[in-house]
Amino acid sequence: MPALLVWHFAVTCVLCGLIWTIQLLHYPLMADVGAESFSAYHLAHTRNITPLVGPLMLFELASGAWLWLDGQRSPAFLLSLGLLALVWISTALLQVPLHHQLAGGFDPAVHARLVHSNWIRTLAWSGRLLCLVPAFLARP
Repeated sequence: MPALLVWHFAVTCVLCGLIWTIQLLHYPLMADVGAESFSAYHLAHTRNITPLVGPLMLFELASGAWLWLDGQRSPAFLLSLGLLALVWISTALLQVPLHHQLAGGFDPAVHARLVHSNWIRTLAWSGRLLCLVPAFLARP
């Protein structure tokens, strides 16, 4: 089995677990921080999560493209790449702008949109993981 496929699968597993933790635990807890502490909390969140998630997402994107260029064309793998595109589009068009709005202070409506819209990424990463299992298991 190509090492790149193993690493691609492993990083997707990590990101899938991380997004579920953020979706079910971290984002909902933002509502309990309190207005006076929220801006500092949110700044710490974005400063700490970006160096963790950013390189993993970039590796997932680059390794997925490399695997595709290398001939990985199973329908499940191609679907996983479509879901990866959805993750990136959702991140850029929904979650990042909502985080920018929350940087100015807690707003219950913006927070609710962040939590609800993040289901797109949560389900897309979960779908990616399910799509990659057959590609991962099929390799000798």
